[in-house]
Amino acid sequence: MIRTPISELADGQTVEQSFRAADKQLRVNRQGGKYIILKLADRSGTLSGMLWNADERVFDSFDRGDYVFCIGRTQIHNGALQMIVTEVQRMDPAEVERSEFERFDADESQRLRSQLVELLGGLNNVHLRQLGEAFLGDDEFMSRLIVGAAAVTNHHAYPGGLLRHTVDLMELAQLVGPRYPQIDTELLIFGAFLHDLGKLEELSCEGEASYTDRGQLVGHIVIGVQMLDEKIRTVESANEAFPVELRLQLEHLIVSHHGHYEFGSPKLPVTLEALTLHHLDNLDAKIESYTTVIESDVAADGNWTNYNPAIGRKLWKKRD
Repeated sequence: MIRTPISELADGQTVEQSFRAADKQLRVNRQGGKYIILKLADRSGTLSGMLWNADERVFDSFDRGDYVFCIGRTQIHNGALQMIVTEVQRMDPAEVERSEFERFDADESQRLRSQLVELLGGLNNVHLRQLGEAFLGDDEFMSRLIVGAAAVTNHHAYPGGLLRHTVDLMELAQLVGPRYPQIDTELLIFGAFLHDLGKLEELSCEGEASYTDRGQLVGHIVIGVQMLDEKIRTVESANEAFPVELRLQLEHLIVSHHGHYEFGSPKLPVTLEALTLHHLDNLDAKIESYTTVIESDVAADGNWTNYNPAIGRKLWKKRD
C-alpha cells in the first residue's frame, strides 16, 4: 500500500495508513471520558493524533515504538496539523517498509564522524588531542554518538542529531574563535565537542528519543562532567597528571553552556570561551528548531507561518 509521508499530509485529508507509535498517553477529560494522545512518526517527521472515547483495552493493544495502522482525518488545531484517529491497530513489522520510518542516515553520519576525527586530530594542544583520541578510540562511545539524538523535541531530535549538532558547533567554534585573539580557540572547539555528550546517557534512542531514568534523575550536564572525568583518568599516567586548570576550564564549559539559571545551567558562563560556546550553541539550536517550524507549517498564508506559542511569534517563510 502506498502511504503519504507525514510531511506531505494536508488539512482535511482522510488517512488510512501505517505509522510508528512514537508515544502514547491515556488521559481523562472533565466528564470522566478517556482518550488517547498519540505521537505518530515516520521518516519525514511526526504528527499528533487524538483518539477519543478510548479505554485501557485500546491503549494496551500496542506499545510505544510499534508500527500501527491508523484510520482518521487530518485537521488544523492551534496552527498545527493533527489527526483525529478513529481506529488504531498494531501491525506486524513485516507488513511495513522500514525505510519509510528510519530517520538515521548512515552515510551522513560516517561523513560527520570523519569530520569529527579531523577536528579533534588537528588540535595542537597535546592534552586536548590525547583526550580527544581517548574518546575516538572508545568504540562503544562512538557507536552511541553516531546514532544519538540531541533532544526529544525542539532541535536535532532524530537519530544522528547529536553528532550533527556537535560537529556543526565545533565548526562554528573553529570559524569564530580566530576572529577574537583573546579566545582560546582550541579550548572552545573541545568545549563544543564535550558540551552535550551527557545526552548519550540522558536519552534513549531505541525507536523515538525518550528520557532514561538516569537522564530524569541526573541530567546530561552532570553526566557530561562524569564522562569527562572518566576519560581524563584514562589519559593520565603515573608520570603526568592532566593539567588541573585545563580540567576546570573544560568542566566549566559543560556546566555553563545553557547560559542561564532558569534554563537549567548550574553556573553562568564566566570565561570568554564559555560565553562564546553558550551563544553558538543557542544559535545552532535556534536555527535548527525554527527551520523545523517553517518546514512543518501548514498555514494558508504563503509568506508567514501560523503563530507559534512556543516561540511567541510567526516566522517569515522563504519564498522560491
